Amino acid sequence: MPQSAFPQASPMSVIAPRRPLLAALCALLTLSAGGDAVAADLAPDSAAATRLMQAALQSGEAYALVSSLTTEVGPRFAGTPGDKAGVDWAVRNLRRMGFSNLRTPEVFVPRWVRGSASFSVLEPFAQSMPAVAIGGSVGTADTGLTGEIVAVKDIDALRALPAGAVSGKIVYFSGRTERTRDGSGYGRAVRSRTEGPSAASALGATGIVIRSISTSSNRLPHTGTLVYNIAQPRIPAVAISNPDADALERQLATGKKVSVNMVVTARDLPQVRSANVIAEFPGTDLANEIVLIGAHLDSWDLGTGALDDGAGVAIAMAAAKLASQAEPRPRRTIRVVLFANEEFGLSGAARYPADEGNAVERHAIAMEADTGAGPVFRLGSKMSAIDWPLILKIHGIVAPLGVELGDNETGVGADIQPLRRQGVPIISPQLDASLYFDVHHTANDTLDKVDPNHIRQSTAVFAVSAYLAAMAPKMPQRLPPPPPR
Repeated sequence: MPQSAFPQASPMSVIAPRRPLLAALCALLTLSAGGDAVAADLAPDSAAATRLMQAALQSGEAYALVSSLTTEVGPRFAGTPGDKAGVDWAVRNLRRMGFSNLRTPEVFVPRWVRGSASFSVLEPFAQSMPAVAIGGSVGTADTGLTGEIVAVKDIDALRALPAGAVSGKIVYFSGRTERTRDGSGYGRAVRSRTEGPSAASALGATGIVIRSISTSSNRLPHTGTLVYNIAQPRIPAVAISNPDADALERQLATGKKVSVNMVVTARDLPQVRSANVIAEFPGTDLANEIVLIGAHLDSWDLGTGALDDGAGVAIAMAAAKLASQAEPRPRRTIRVVLFANEEFGLSGAARYPADEGNAVERHAIAMEADTGAGPVFRLGSKMSAIDWPLILKIHGIVAPLGVELGDNETGVGADIQPLRRQGVPIISPQLDASLYFDVHHTANDTLDKVDPNHIRQSTAVFAVSAYLAAMAPKMPQRLPPPPPR
């Protein structure tokens, strides 16, 4: 999951202040009589939504799905046999669960081979440290890359250095990832990984090493994607764990020259075919309108992708099925989209609206599960103020599950950002990320990290959100395009 999954919210607005109770009050005061009518029209569905929530809390289907995916398929990195096996698994299970209109539109994805990586301090105190190549990194010569370390906290600190300070050297980014519930600490730290290589290359550096974008104290480095600027030479990039980063900094603190050697054998191959997986439960009288629940089917290659994003896949599939079984039946179609290659380029997210064309206008609501198994701790949105009563109605049902009321400026998940840019309103059940970045993008992303109670609660919140969105009396208003960044 890239940093775009956790953009920073804009300052407090009149429409949706950050404080939950004040947000609700201001939203209600600014709504027209039409908004009051929306809230009243939703009232008859409350009992059905409550029954749905209770059914979801008793269901073990989401946990069974993520167990099946991680056991039968395992890692699902873009372009690998595991990627294809993941698509086959999804088709098989969606069909078994009763979804219809199942299809797998083709998506071309890059093919990057990790190879191996090593990182060793040569002086002043020689020792090796576990390392992983950052996704997309170029390789080194067979003998590796040797150079002196120049330490900076982040890209801003790098650019503040005197001219020539990093020329011919290896830049070390030392910035730490703050543990936060909403994932904002990750969003602030991740630029060193994504933009760091090209920023350092532009100043003459020959390679970079980063403190993993991680909150873990385990000696396991975290991978993730970099983005090379085509205007700059591509330089190799590796990550080391937090404990090893601390050890490297102790050597730097001696004031002595610190020289290292890094070896990366990664390489690029031609792009290959993958697929988005799309399936749905048709609605009744408003079946032409779509409530979308998204997750990404791919994962990194180090672990089995249980939290990132096997849990999201399972939540989306189980929530859609549960919502479709509620009585009265959902009026709108509830669609699940399992996106291809979120981790290494958002290929499926870019392809989906292109394939849909004008049908994007029929998407009433989109939501996404991509921060582990949960639990959901806050319900937010990105929609017109006139539709805020829908969020209040959903929150009124799920609040007993420990879900706070958020605001209308919630960050949008990476795979549904293209839909947001085309005006699709967003409901955002925010999954608790307090522990997520301990295992994110590592070999530790395995099924034992998925709490069965948490994934049941998350499924319940997504199911209720999808159901009430599908039952809303009117199509939510479209959003204006987001301001340019």
